[in-house]
Amino acid sequence: MTSGACLQWSRCVKMKVLLWLFLVPLLGTDAAPVDDEITFLPGLQKQPSFRHFSGYLNVSNGKHLHYWFVQSQNKPSSDPVVLWLNGGPGCSSLDGLLTEHGPFLIQDDGVTLQYNPYSWNKIANVLYLESPAGVGFSYSDDKNYVTNDTEVSMNNFLALKEFFRLFPEFSSNELFLTGESYGGIYIPTLAERVMEDASMNLQGIAVGNGMSSYELNDNSLVFFAYYHGLLGTRLWTQLQMFCCKDGKCNFYNNQNQNCSDSLLEVQTIVYNSGLNMYNLYASCPGGVPHRLSVESGQLVIRDLGNTFIHHQWNRQWSQKLQNLAALHLSVRLDPPCTNSTPSYLYLNNIYVKRALHISPNALDWVICSAEVNLNYGRLYMDVSKQYLKLLSALKYRVLVYNGDVDMACNFMGDEWFIESLNQQVEVQRRPWLYQDIDGEQVGGFVKEFDNIAFLTVKGSGHMVPSDKPVAAFSMFTSVHQVAMVTGFHHVKKHAMLISLFTLNVALKGKHKIKS
Repeated sequence: MTSGACLQWSRCVKMKVLLWLFLVPLLGTDAAPVDDEITFLPGLQKQPSFRHFSGYLNVSNGKHLHYWFVQSQNKPSSDPVVLWLNGGPGCSSLDGLLTEHGPFLIQDDGVTLQYNPYSWNKIANVLYLESPAGVGFSYSDDKNYVTNDTEVSMNNFLALKEFFRLFPEFSSNELFLTGESYGGIYIPTLAERVMEDASMNLQGIAVGNGMSSYELNDNSLVFFAYYHGLLGTRLWTQLQMFCCKDGKCNFYNNQNQNCSDSLLEVQTIVYNSGLNMYNLYASCPGGVPHRLSVESGQLVIRDLGNTFIHHQWNRQWSQKLQNLAALHLSVRLDPPCTNSTPSYLYLNNIYVKRALHISPNALDWVICSAEVNLNYGRLYMDVSKQYLKLLSALKYRVLVYNGDVDMACNFMGDEWFIESLNQQVEVQRRPWLYQDIDGEQVGGFVKEFDNIAFLTVKGSGHMVPSDKPVAAFSMFTSVHQVAMVTGFHHVKKHAMLISLFTLNVALKGKHKIKS
């Protein structure tokens, strides 16, 4: 090589090096974190065609929240980003992924995964977040897992910010915040923060069988139990006599001792008699559960502590649980009538944990954290303020949906909650239909207000996608099909197409939908 050619080659190499050094940071800002990508997931006969990622979103004070992000099977670059949070408080969102609406469903052997034909990631990018720290594989450097609603909403907000920093290519996609059960508190309190941040393209929220108001949930539960044949005439008469006045009943924080004693009977029947509180008409896996037991030296609690919390007998029970937990080295919190063993076996498999990039600092996975739940600070007894703030912006779509045989967060309480917001009615309560192998079926009932809707799912319990997967997925996809049937009507400018998560643009006046 001549000296001139050598000099030219040297300059060319330098230019390429400089160009590479310039491009590396740019490439890093518009590409997903390669180290978090799941390249092989145990339990599947065939690896997925879509990309998925698992890792940690680092938030304040040394807290590391585990996430599993499954990209859409449709058009990931333009499909919405949907955040999913399970409730508890203290329960893992991986339960939602593996047993409800994720792309893979865990099988009874705790080893095998099957593809879910009704997965939400058929048409959306779904982010499953284990929150707060101490739940699932999420952890804190200081191992302090005492937290409360305000801290959780802030850390969830910071986790979202971190997610979009790691995945900037999704930052302009529509964002929907969704959750279940105690997600009824998590989601609106998070939305209140997100709506103030212009960097995130928030479009709406959806809450399934959510805790929206402790008062309305308690008050409605008693009526639900009576009209479903759970309470006899004697007990109902006592409740009317001691808890009600001038046609108005207070089962929430009534100070009358006879009323409180009667409500203890209600609590015993609904939650402690062997009924499945998550689905009145479903059996209990493993048989009738004990609310509290010791199994192989481990204290097992089957109570998430969300009902009748203002009554003295419940406060005494909560204190007893904390005292007993302090005496045992190992405490397990199991939602009653729920079999989490397959998920437990799968997620704690060493090869699965490697595939998911789980930190060695993380605890073993369990469906719900007793430590988080027993020490959790419930600061919001009602989230009307958060809903009204969202609705007053006139640009967000809100859906509250309920399986109608759930007793943990019953449909009546959430319907009362939505009615209490006093929004303009757009379409009165009516049936909605979906298609299954036997033809059109009634899926439940829906009532539309201005920018908010309440929807029931007939025959479903607390976990709608698990109990009624076809109906749930039909609602989820109907936003793309404009297909709810029983008769045509015009919809107003701000009316919503009622789908499970209202994941697309609000309908304009030129469209029609079936109802």
